[in-house]
Amino acid sequence: MTEATASKGKCSEHLTSIYEYLDGALSCDDLQELQDHLAHCETCAKEYDLECVIRSVMKRSCCEPAPADLKTRILQRIDDIRESEHSAV
Repeated sequence: MTEATASKGKCSEHLTSIYEYLDGALSCDDLQELQDHLAHCETCAKEYDLECVIRSVMKRSCCEPAPADLKTRILQRIDDIRESEHSAV
């Protein structure tokens, strides 16, 4: 495997880590590894910056709250599906 191929493989792993980082789901060790990678990889650093901008725009654009009864309706629909699957067996 060439260094470029190895680097691309690492980059794809780190791109997944970027989403986990932005979601607050990275361990301290993984966070440190990602930060080290971003400091040395311009491609991944640009991807990280882009994801930050996208999330920022989405947060500003999605101001309408979900209906108050949405959770109740979703849970009721799940129960209905489970009941129909159970009675079909």
